[in-house]
Amino acid sequence: MPKFAANLTMMYTEHAFLDRFAAAAKDGFEAVEFLFPYEFPAAEIKARLTDNGLTQALFNAPPGDWAAGERGIASLPGREEEFRQSVRKALEYAAILGNSKLHVMAGLIAPGQPRDRHLAVYQRNLEYAAKAALPHDITIVIEPINTRDIPGFFLNRQDDAQTICGEIGAPNLRVQFDIYHCQIVEGDISTKLERDMVRPGAGIGHIQIAGVPERHEPDLGELNYPHLFELIDSLGYSGWIGCEYRPKADTSEGLDWLRPYL
Repeated sequence: MPKFAANLTMMYTEHAFLDRFAAAAKDGFEAVEFLFPYEFPAAEIKARLTDNGLTQALFNAPPGDWAAGERGIASLPGREEEFRQSVRKALEYAAILGNSKLHVMAGLIAPGQPRDRHLAVYQRNLEYAAKAALPHDITIVIEPINTRDIPGFFLNRQDDAQTICGEIGAPNLRVQFDIYHCQIVEGDISTKLERDMVRPGAGIGHIQIAGVPERHEPDLGELNYPHLFELIDSLGYSGWIGCEYRPKADTSEGLDWLRPYL
């Protein structure tokens, strides 16, 4: 049976952020994820998790200047020290919130910039992040993101992400398989899940879902999610599946798709 984590950045926006934990628990979620926790003290978020019996599944390391349009710094030349500081800060939060997965965003590459240089920086930074996270039993995950939602994002394909993880070879570096992004860029979701779920030296460390093409509930759009959930179960995935979608209307009213799995 798949188990789902509500993404509190996108879901339950009818409520203030700290009130979304209770709303998710009331609807039957047992775990949550979100993009960034850094506007709030870690202890305050931990209290919301504890009060509502929730597990923290995942969050992102600081991504640079998000308000200015940055979408990660892991592949950006000249930002290496800032990246290391971001990893250290994320690990401090994870030590309190209790999650075992941490996502680091690759960042943007402008047309004409040397991709090889960005890739070399990216690999060195991922090596650092994985090594820093290993004593804390935390897995670093990297996510291919489609260029329709984030034009210029450095990492777009599942096979590229798996290759990068395989070349680094860290035991706690995996790919975050976002089915929404993968469908837009590549399609052939079932085959890629089967290919990559347990890949030597790499593999899938976290899964996220949303309907395609509008990123609403997973029962809306072109994908057959009941089939994909059965496949994910059959492949032995036991982690959380993050519901990183924008509800079409009220979050709770749109959860009919979830009820068979509670």
